[in-house]
Amino acid sequence: MPSSLHALEAAALLLPPEERARLAQRLIASLDREPGIAEAWDQEIMRRIAEFHAGRLDSLSAEEVLAEARSRLRA
Repeated sequence: MPSSLHALEAAALLLPPEERARLAQRLIASLDREPGIAEAWDQEIMRRIAEFHAGRLDSLSAEEVLAEARSRLRA
């Protein structure tokens, strides 16, 4: 890692958690190569939430999901 990258990393790690999170989100977003991906996901998320609230989606409790995961891991 070049020294400037080391210095940048060290400086970033000194930031408060909220600022580190915001920086991480911006860096990750900068890696998106196709414009519109985030907006498409936002629309899909909103569609799924609306479907859930309208009662058109089956759902499981956290306990059911964890039980199923544990069962699969044992198999």
